[in-house]
Amino acid sequence: MVQSPAHTTTSTTPPGRGHRPAGRVAGIGPTIFATVTAEAVRTGAANLGQGFPDDDGPAEMLRIAADAILSGDNQYGPGPGVAQLREAVARDRRNRWGQQVTADDVLVTVGATEAIAASVLGLVDEGQSVVTLEPTYDAYTAAVGLAGATVRPVRLRLSTTGTTGTGSTGVRRWSLDREAFAAAVAGPGTAAVLLNTPHNPTGTVLGRGDLEFIADCVRGTDIVVISDEVYERLAFDGEHIPFATLDGMADRTVTISSAAKSFNVTGWKTGWAIAVPELLGPVTAAKQFLTYVGVTPLQPAVAWALDNADAWSRDWARTLRSRRGRLTTALRDAGMEVLGSDGTYYVITDISPLGLTGADGNPMSAEEFCRRLPAAVGVAGIPVSAFVNDRAAADPSDPVHTLVRWTFCKNDETLDLAALRLRSGVKVHLAGGE
Repeated sequence: MVQSPAHTTTSTTPPGRGHRPAGRVAGIGPTIFATVTAEAVRTGAANLGQGFPDDDGPAEMLRIAADAILSGDNQYGPGPGVAQLREAVARDRRNRWGQQVTADDVLVTVGATEAIAASVLGLVDEGQSVVTLEPTYDAYTAAVGLAGATVRPVRLRLSTTGTTGTGSTGVRRWSLDREAFAAAVAGPGTAAVLLNTPHNPTGTVLGRGDLEFIADCVRGTDIVVISDEVYERLAFDGEHIPFATLDGMADRTVTISSAAKSFNVTGWKTGWAIAVPELLGPVTAAKQFLTYVGVTPLQPAVAWALDNADAWSRDWARTLRSRRGRLTTALRDAGMEVLGSDGTYYVITDISPLGLTGADGNPMSAEEFCRRLPAAVGVAGIPVSAFVNDRAAADPSDPVHTLVRWTFCKNDETLDLAALRLRSGVKVHLAGGE
């Protein structure tokens, strides 16, 4: 520990060590999400960066949760989760997707993030590799790193010219690079594929052909597929297909979802993992030493929503589709290129057409753009470079260097304010009109 000359207190810290963090978290600072959100709060910016909705979920669901708290249902519940919720999750998967599971196949977790972490910790050994689709949600990389494993990213292919895609025409879109994916899966030490569809941050909804290709790549191996399907109800164009419903995939897939994105309760942190006992057992073993149990009084409310809130869910999806259109128009009017998005809460733009110059005299990066935007324009977004590996993020020639993710799950007032501010002249405010 370095001390000033006036500081004479004797330290009991072992020589040479100091108060260093453990290697597994060394170098991990505040995420760009925390940084941008804090700047949005400081400046009063319309926050289109962090993906949480302004609108509450079904009113009856909220009432059931409040009643459960007031009635004293506030102590530890069963380790695997309250039976009512586990049964509702299984019933929902059977009724909506034809996924043949029972309550015994369901583990309630503290959000999908814990389900991901527990799945990686329970099923991936130190030194092994996990294949992800890049851009990659940052929690995946963190979970794999904490397990002592390595992420092997496969970059989604971004078309170089306007193409015709599902539900949209004349826009650039993302797609699975099948050759690169097959090579990654066949690489040494592959233990798992961490799949995400509908995909954050790109909004890509993988079709049946791509999912069948992924299934073919893992057949005949010991590779497990961890399928993050938290946006399962938010596929606007195209169809969400649960990976575990593909032929032969039920026995090698951990399906993850949550109430957060389905019913607008991100703060409830109530999610679940679904798998056969041979896979769910190791996930449970890891989970029980992370949080032990989920939040007891919220689970019956989520169970009610799974059984009764389909109409609300369909209405919310229609609302989001409309808001996606409004935000897309505002971003285009501001001078940005909007890439194709078929689901989730997000659209991505390329800021290159703005012709902005960064502080270093080179074309402005998305990261600099997003750090400056809240104060300069009054809107917040997230650079896509936060979702790629460090080497790609540092490479000015990488296509993600000028890409920004925006969320449209905000209410009409927030979206209208953001649209007004974006249209007022992003280029003028960030570059003095150059």
